[in-house]
Amino acid sequence: MIARTLRMCAAIMVAAYAAQATACTGITLRAADGACVPARTIEWGGSDLNSRYVIVPRGHRQSSYVPGGVKQGMEFSAKYGYVGLAVEQDEFIAEGLNEAGLSAGLFYFPRYGGYEAYNEADRSTSIADLQLVPWILGSCRTVDDVKAAVAGAHVIAVDPRASTAHWRFTDASGRQVVLEITDGKAHFFESKLGVLTNSPGYEWQLTNLNNYVNLLPGTASQNQLDSLTLTSFGAGSGFLGLPGDVTPPSRFVRAAFYQASTPRAATATEAVRQCFQILNNFDIPVGIETARGERHADLPSATQWTSATDMKSGRIYYRTMRNSAIRCIDLRAIDFGKVKYQVTPLDNVEEQPFEMIEVK
Repeated sequence: MIARTLRMCAAIMVAAYAAQATACTGITLRAADGACVPARTIEWGGSDLNSRYVIVPRGHRQSSYVPGGVKQGMEFSAKYGYVGLAVEQDEFIAEGLNEAGLSAGLFYFPRYGGYEAYNEADRSTSIADLQLVPWILGSCRTVDDVKAAVAGAHVIAVDPRASTAHWRFTDASGRQVVLEITDGKAHFFESKLGVLTNSPGYEWQLTNLNNYVNLLPGTASQNQLDSLTLTSFGAGSGFLGLPGDVTPPSRFVRAAFYQASTPRAATATEAVRQCFQILNNFDIPVGIETARGERHADLPSATQWTSATDMKSGRIYYRTMRNSAIRCIDLRAIDFGKVKYQVTPLDNVEEQPFEMIEVK
């Protein structure tokens, strides 16, 4: 019975981030009132991730998985309470915010990441990649805290068949960094742009933006081709050539230009609304990632949920593939010293009904 349970845990870990149809797009907007709002999507087209939000009180203890699907790695206790959005298992938090104002998110990073090999002698300081976010949220207040914590730990893969990940961290000051682990070594990049997708690496994605130096917001001016005058067919022609496919490099470029061209919001609430509107452009339908002749999953979308975090007010907003209504969790209304550990599905029912408007 125990062996069967361990095999099931390992299978879930592989399924959660298998290299089949997972993608993430992250942006960051800054409002005129000083608010910083990191936002993101999470995709998985193979099955329902059974996503849930987790409320973690101060003092809650956890143990990390190690290869073999057993919880025999690092043991850690939450110094700070936090709220996380988890996938597949309660411990696998993909996005979250703690009461100290630190935001953390995990993004899929296939074929380019490379963790160090697990060493049994380092068991007490080894943390599974899918549990890095909850460990950091419970332990750290600032980006510098994150760097120090990672330097003293061993980030490991629980199963070699699963993909690697990279991470985005934002603290209350608005400072944001991206963490990528390659060849067993951790590399932090200051993320002044605030955009993140998947592979290749972050520095490559920034370099690739130079291929689109011609893109400008607005309408392109007319051009003379010998005796022929060329004019645009409509507004927004300055973005002609913006890639529209769902590959990570194209999504990075598109997110960077949409983010840069959006008007600066006056308040955090307005910026949150802008984030959801921008990220609407990255919703992925299931069929586009399914090979011809194959049966796709019975899901409304591969984009299973989208979130935005108001760092200034301590709020996480989200919507899902089954319910586009934006919901909010206010961390400042939670007493993390008294609240109990809680796990709640993002959607309370499988199919959300449409709201009917009565016309008189």
